[in-house]
Amino acid sequence: MAAHLKKRVYEEFSKVVQQHPHEEVPAKKLRLTKPSKSAALHVDLCKASSPTDALQYLLQFARKPVEADSVEGVVRILLEHYYKETDSSVRLKIASLLGLLSKTQGFTPDCIVDDVINTLNSERSHQVLAQLLDTLLVIGTQVPESLNMRHRLIDVACKHLTDTYFGVRNKCLQLFGCLGSVDKPLPRESEGGGTGMAAKDVQSIISDYFGDQDPRVRTAAIKAMLQLHERGMKLQQIIYNQACKLLSDDYEQVRSAAVQMVWVLSQLYPESIVPIPSSNEKIRLVDDSFGKICHMVSDGSWVVRVQAAKLLGSMQQVSPHFLEQTLDKKLMSDLRRKRTAHERAKELYSSGEFSSGRKWADDAPKEKVDTTAVNLIDSGACGAFVHGLEDEMYEVRIAAVEALCALAQSSPSFAEKCLDFLVDMFNDEIEEVRLQSIHVLRQISTHITLREDQLDTVLAVLEDSSRDIREALHELLCYTNVSTKECIQLALLELLKNLTKYPTDRNSVWKCLKFLGSRHPTLVLPIVPELLSTHPYFDTPEPDMDDPAYIAVLVLVFNAAKSCPTMTALFSDHTFRHYAYLRDSLSHLVPPLRLPGRKLTSAPEASGLASSVESAQNFLKESLTRVCSVQQLDAPGAQSLLEFTIRDLQRLGELQTELAGTADFCATYLHCQLLLMKALQDKLWSVAVPLYLKQNAMVSGAAAQVLEETYKLEFLYSGLESRQIASIHHVRLQAKALQLVLLARTRRGVEPLLSACEKFLHEVDAFQRLFVTELPHFQDSFVDKLLDIMPRLAGSKPADLVKILQTTLRHSCFPQLKLPEQIRRATAAIIEPTGESDNPLRFTSGLVVALDVDATLEHVQDPQTTVKVQVLYPDGQSHVIQPKPADFRKPGPGRHRLITQVYLSHSAWTEPCQIDVKLLLAYSSSTSRSLGPRSAWNESTEGPTPLESTIEGTIPLSKPVKVFIMPKPARR
Repeated sequence: MAAHLKKRVYEEFSKVVQQHPHEEVPAKKLRLTKPSKSAALHVDLCKASSPTDALQYLLQFARKPVEADSVEGVVRILLEHYYKETDSSVRLKIASLLGLLSKTQGFTPDCIVDDVINTLNSERSHQVLAQLLDTLLVIGTQVPESLNMRHRLIDVACKHLTDTYFGVRNKCLQLFGCLGSVDKPLPRESEGGGTGMAAKDVQSIISDYFGDQDPRVRTAAIKAMLQLHERGMKLQQIIYNQACKLLSDDYEQVRSAAVQMVWVLSQLYPESIVPIPSSNEKIRLVDDSFGKICHMVSDGSWVVRVQAAKLLGSMQQVSPHFLEQTLDKKLMSDLRRKRTAHERAKELYSSGEFSSGRKWADDAPKEKVDTTAVNLIDSGACGAFVHGLEDEMYEVRIAAVEALCALAQSSPSFAEKCLDFLVDMFNDEIEEVRLQSIHVLRQISTHITLREDQLDTVLAVLEDSSRDIREALHELLCYTNVSTKECIQLALLELLKNLTKYPTDRNSVWKCLKFLGSRHPTLVLPIVPELLSTHPYFDTPEPDMDDPAYIAVLVLVFNAAKSCPTMTALFSDHTFRHYAYLRDSLSHLVPPLRLPGRKLTSAPEASGLASSVESAQNFLKESLTRVCSVQQLDAPGAQSLLEFTIRDLQRLGELQTELAGTADFCATYLHCQLLLMKALQDKLWSVAVPLYLKQNAMVSGAAAQVLEETYKLEFLYSGLESRQIASIHHVRLQAKALQLVLLARTRRGVEPLLSACEKFLHEVDAFQRLFVTELPHFQDSFVDKLLDIMPRLAGSKPADLVKILQTTLRHSCFPQLKLPEQIRRATAAIIEPTGESDNPLRFTSGLVVALDVDATLEHVQDPQTTVKVQVLYPDGQSHVIQPKPADFRKPGPGRHRLITQVYLSHSAWTEPCQIDVKLLLAYSSSTSRSLGPRSAWNESTEGPTPLESTIEGTIPLSKPVKVFIMPKPARR
């Protein structure tokens, strides 16, 4: 019976082994074959003969990465050595390493919490205790969803909060701030090792340490409270008084944190009423905190002053009276509220005391008044911004200027009062402060009107040597109102001086005068005869139209005349001729005017403009819908439809600037489709290769052009959505398939064709992964048909694959292009050099000459890294220069300005020649906007990275400008 049973057991075991043969080699053995980091660390620590050696081994270990599956073993070795180690510096390093290892991706640090808490109980070194608490903080932030662990860590923090070492108390407070419960009070301490604390809420425990003897602990307590606020806990108003006391602390860090705390409470309880110390008066909390933060603008530390000045700008709810007091240094009435005569008489009547006049000062007030204690408005609020604007540190002055701007934008009356102070900052010794004050005045310019004396101070900045300062001031004058015609004359005079001294400011000055004239037509009207030098009886000489100063005057007058019809009666005959000339040559500066005897050729009114844009959008949509029917037409008809539609869209972009980017995008996209359609016509593919070499060359050129156009579509236009990006990549796939078919027709050999087929299949697979959500919109398209037969393609021979691609290309549908709200095209225009000078730029061959380049960029994304300057010499040499990031300015949203220098050099020439200077937009398909998360290409584990991820190139961004240069031979 026993033998029979053994036989049955043996047979069953054999069946199990046969069914699961792989279970004989457990997967865990693979881990044993790896070099064990924990074993190596154990060996090293055992070899250490002194604490110095052990510390050295730990430092070496910290420099090497540790895999997630090795972390637990390493932690065990470290803890084992920790218990045996007597030197506190080694234990400190081990505690630090435990915190670093807890951050390892893929490792869950729950398993080491008990061990770290146990080491706390036996540790005697305060520094090591602080490091262990820091490790617990790291662990707690790694697993914030574990409520049980958070409660345990808070219990540990409560236990060690009374430690004598400031570092331990700091870490405990950090634990409260990062892990403390924001919705319910802490549980009562367990009876085992409790500290005797009653169940208290986190805020009460932290606020107890606002008065700690160590300033670092006081700082940590305030920061922990602020951390609770950031996590969503509403702070109690009772903390406000404690925070206000800390504003006068002896230490900078405490005052800095206290300023932040006072500001937070002022935003939480702005309308709460708080009493004024030593007085029966009460005040809103936001006003009280505003006064206290104003006082900190005079703090001894410039860091605190900067912080206080910045926070003042965000206190929008403060009372106007307090706001205006910040611009006045006078302490009015000893900061006490004066009683009215009626109130004083009533008090005397009720007391029965009247002055008899027989005794000196018998009507003096009975109470002793301490003017330093009775403050209705904190003395800091008086002249706070005056102090900030006069501060010795330019950082404080910049912060005060920005705060003034923020408050003035929400209060027109305050904007008028702070105008003189901001204008005074135009004379600051630091360029950054001057520039910031100009920008600030520009932002509040809608609320103010400049007087003549203020304008005189503003215009003095036009003599500044900094181009940024001058152009910022031109921008300010564009949006500023002035009060009298003398102001217009003064501004024009100073701008013409600016034009004479700095001729490169020409375009900026003209633009400034354009807006100045359009904003003040009634002020320009009385001085038109003087400006144009006209006389009611005598003919005056005709001015020179090549004079930039005369053009500047005309720009001012013509823009004023647009809103003042009577002004044209003051024009002479040559003024009308000059208007016609400037209207054609500088149409962006000279508006259309209704001149006597001439028909007005102006843009439509606002309502008409809106309707015209709407009709243009409808026309655009109808055009895209119409081209979807090209599949039903014969080849000549389809090509004609596409050509006419492309022509219409190009013309639409010229007429409607609002739709220029969208129309341009659609025209380029349809041009790609037209090129593909021409390349796939029947007669080309029905004849043997040698008979149609010319047509093959045409197809090859068409495919290359389509690829180039797709990169323009993807990187030259902004505002594209995923669907448009997918359409671009779809066209690119078609072009690459066409190139693959041509490769098979014109080249012999299996290896290059096999490699090209593999790369193409990888790109099809990548398209499917990247645009999986957009695939339903590509029904019956080229890529849709390929994906349907993808398994068959992967197993096909190269020749069969090429035949399938050829057939699919010719019989696939045209996917409809759906447009987003607005597409903008990146454009650039080179202002300097103008390319008009006939005087060559001479320099000695072999040396360099600097060429100033000034260009405007529109809708270019990240120009600091993508925009380059190309110089093309007559002999074919080409240099591409990367401008410095500091050469780019951003005058407005979507606009950039490039002001840089390009260094030219060449060998000697026999006569002057022209070089081409133009801007390029560099792109790399690895940073394609279509990829969303960039890991889609780079971190994909399915198949090799597509070939496209390595493609880089440049796209012409501006028209080339020709510059005459003449390298002279060196003198011997």
